[in-house]
Order: sequence, then C-alpha cells, then structure tokens
Amino acid sequence: MSDADIIIVGSGMGGATLAAGLAPSGLRVLILERGERLADSPEARDPAAIFGRGHFRPKETWLTPEGVRFNPGNYACVGGNSKFYGAVMLRYREADFAPIRHIGGTTPGWPFGYETLAPWYDRAEALYGVRGDAGVDPTEPPHGAPYPFAALTHEPAIADLETRLRRTGLHPSPLPLALDLDRWLARAPTPWDAFPDTTGGKLDAETAALAQALLHPNVRLQTGATVQRIETEGGRATGLLTTAGRFTAPRIVLAAGAVHTAALLLRSANDAQPRGLANRSDQVGRNFMNHNASALLALAPRRNRSVYQKTLQINDWYLSGGPNGEPLGNVQLLGRVSAPILAAQTGLPMRLSRLIANHAIDFYVMSEDLPQQDSRVTVKGDDIVLDWRRSNWDAHQALVATLKRALRRAGYPVLLSKAFDRSTPSHQCGTARLGDDPATSVTDPFGRSHDHPNLYICDAALLPTSAAVNPSLTIAALALRLADHITQEVA
Repeated sequence: MSDADIIIVGSGMGGATLAAGLAPSGLRVLILERGERLADSPEARDPAAIFGRGHFRPKETWLTPEGVRFNPGNYACVGGNSKFYGAVMLRYREADFAPIRHIGGTTPGWPFGYETLAPWYDRAEALYGVRGDAGVDPTEPPHGAPYPFAALTHEPAIADLETRLRRTGLHPSPLPLALDLDRWLARAPTPWDAFPDTTGGKLDAETAALAQALLHPNVRLQTGATVQRIETEGGRATGLLTTAGRFTAPRIVLAAGAVHTAALLLRSANDAQPRGLANRSDQVGRNFMNHNASALLALAPRRNRSVYQKTLQINDWYLSGGPNGEPLGNVQLLGRVSAPILAAQTGLPMRLSRLIANHAIDFYVMSEDLPQQDSRVTVKGDDIVLDWRRSNWDAHQALVATLKRALRRAGYPVLLSKAFDRSTPSHQCGTARLGDDPATSVTDPFGRSHDHPNLYICDAALLPTSAAVNPSLTIAALALRLADHITQEVA
C-alpha cells in the first residue's frame, strides 16, 4: 500500500497552499519537509542576532560557476522562506501575463492571461487574510472580491511620506499584507520583514495554509525528511528516496523551491532520462530569475520614529518610465532598518549607523529579471551550482535614479542605495517553467510534468516570468488552481 494518495515535497508557499486546497477532498496527503518548525527564542526579535550573527541562516552552501562557495540565504524549516518574508501579497498585473518589451529584452508571456488565474487570486487572499485596498493603485488588476481586511494604517512618518509623494504627482498606495499586526507587535515592537515568524503574527505558509490543512485528518506532515532522489518506472514517478526512508504515492508534487526542485530533478537522472527527470526539453534548471533589487535609504532632518514602516508602495513606473516607455518596476518600503541591521549589512560603525537609521525611510526597489537560457541551476555531485546572469539591469538603475529624483522633490535631500547580491534571495523563480509547448517548458499550464503524468511542480520554479512584484500570492494562486485540478481528476 502506498504511503499517501499525494506526496508533496516541501511545506513552503506552494506546498502548504496546495495541501490546504487538497485537504477537503479526502485524499491522503503527506507533506515531506527537510526542516523543522521554528521555535520561539530571544533571537527571533533580535536584529543583531538575525542580521549580524546570522542566527537563523542555514549552514547550506552552493557554488558559483567558478567553484566559489557561498551561503544563499534560503531557509529550511516548516513554512520555508515565507517564515521570513515581508508578508507582501501582490498580484501580477494584467500586463505581466503577455509579452512585454523591456530595456533588456522582451518577456515570453504566459500560456494564459490574468483572467484565468484571477479567481484563485481571490481565494489565496482569503486564505492568507490579506489586508489591502484595491481602489488606490492605478495598476491594480480587477478583483472578484474585495480584500478580506482593510489596509494597515500608516505610521506618522509614512503618512507624511505619502502626502509628500502625492504632492509630486505620484500615486502611492497601501501594500497588501498577510499580517495580523496586533499579534505581531504583542510579541515585540519590531519590523516583520526578514524577521522569523515564531508566534503567528504573519500569515505565512505555516500559520495560514498548513495550519488549515492539518485540521483535516487526511493530511499529515513529516519533518526532517530530505528527499534525495525520485524513482521512476515506465515513465511514471514511483517513489521518493529520503533521509527518513522510502515513500510512495500515485502522485508526487515537488514544492521545494525554484532551486531545490530543479536540483532534485537533475539529481534523479537515470538511464532512461540521462539529463534528469521532466527534462526532455532541456529546460530544467534554466531561465533562473532573481529580481534586480536595491535598498534605498532616504534621509531627512526630521526623525523617523516608525517601528515597522512597511505599509506603502509606488507603482507609477511599473508599466512605463523607461527612455522609450519601457517598464521600470515596483517600489515598496522595507521593514524598518534599525542601527544594528544597518551596521551588520554595511560594516559602518554603530554610532554612524544609529545616526543614519534615525533619520532614514527605507525603500525596497525591485525590477524584473528576464528569463535567459544560460541563467541556470545545475548540480555537481552533491553540490548545487548557481549561474545567475542578471538581465535588464539598465532598467533597475533607471528606476533607482527615477526614485531618487522623486524623493528629492518630496523633501528627502540625502539618498543612499545599495544593490542586493546573490547571497540575498530576491524571489528566486523560473527553473521549471510552465507552458503549452513541451519543447520549451517543463510542465503544462497546471504544473503537471510534460514527461511524467503523475509528477507535478508547485512552487516558484513554474513562473515563466518574474514580473516586478513579490511572487508569494501568485505561487499560492497557482497552488489552489492545481489543487482544484487534481481534485477534479480523481473525482
């Protein structure tokens, strides 16, 4: 007898949401997670421990193509990277699903339009209790239902920022957030962005989706199980070899994250599939994308007394703004950058870090990274090799420069910016993209492998494009859509 009707590898945004969607079906669902649940601790709200000492960073290392080891900053725990996310739940814009001409090239588009995914966006927002206001941002796509909760109220410094930006002609809007603010602040008055969720203040993959799934007796979670290899026979996936033993199910879903899902498929190569599983197209591991992102600090004489700050975004340059009308990207606030965080990230003395932090409002500037065949994940023995080749960097530099001009007009005379590097994951995606054509994609539009009829993918690896928004809500919407598809198949 098999161990489950469906095995899901990974409990992050894709895997946990899929389990929540499948739970009412009665199908036996087993979630295998290599990590454990995060326990609360003093370090969970200590910025020096998190950003300075790297208390929660896993010991895992990957290789550059030159053979240099680096810590990628990906987390292995129940809930995955969502335990540390900024709780931003943005929809892709309608235009993101079609080919778009950027400064750095043209995106390939999706095999379906926004309207196809829209109903599952509505359901994902409900599952994650998103706080937002769909009537303010001019780029906001149509909703079938209002946000479940009203947008969070800006702190005074951010309300003042919003007023100043509007005076310059911009259209700032509330960030849609999966966050119970009162519960978060009850643990400690800190930001949530990049802080671990150990008490449930964030509505992340564990606290929202997995908690809902595990209310059903047909769903179970096994932690401490690292999947090493996928077994196949006759073109079907038959089992998983893990550090906790062998597991079998009629359907297997990979939701280990864009990099680990690709690596697992490549490591599972055999005589019949010498290039790896689901890889007849030679697309597994290719088209790796990681948003072009920078931190920008806007300093002013007045002091910023915000605690968390991350409630506002600017999308005026999302669909245009380049020299020939090309898209530039999204701007949103970072979680409040305190002196210990700034000192840890820059190496500046604490006294100078405190002076800067006290007078700064902190922005996260994000531009689309375009898919490229040679930007890829490969494996070398037990090691993952990441050859990330940035694209569309001119658009990102233009966005940073455009934002700086706008902030100076708004009354912020001193501006400091720094790009994120490969050791800071900025929404990794694209290594097993979905599509209609088996020659150019790894799965069909639902996430089923073109090569193996009972093997599915349900994480950021599926994304054909990165857009320029946080991908969590799109991953969740794809997961709920896949859950409905599987449920209908077995009915």
